[in-house]
Amino acid sequence: MKRTTIKFRCSIYEKKLLKKRAERAGISLSEYCRSSAFGNSVIERLTEEQLMYYKMLVKYKCNFTRIGNMFKKHNPKLASEVKKLADEIHTHLYNFKK
Repeated sequence: MKRTTIKFRCSIYEKKLLKKRAERAGISLSEYCRSSAFGNSVIERLTEEQLMYYKMLVKYKCNFTRIGNMFKKHNPKLASEVKKLADEIHTHLYNFKK
């Protein structure tokens, strides 16, 4: 049970920014400030648009991997280029999760 309060001063801009970040993370302003004060990383939730792009990248990665496997025997150079592209998309997907 949290019963004690701590106050700190900030500008109007900083307060709006803190509220916006807490909103994007889906937590209250006090929870956001507490987590930040203790050095915990606060991860913002994905918007619908970001989620749509993430799903699209997953689909592209799978398709490029399949295309690379299909060309492996007939055109090894094309297969390696497609694999590089699939790996690059995979890297972006990994960074997206952070």
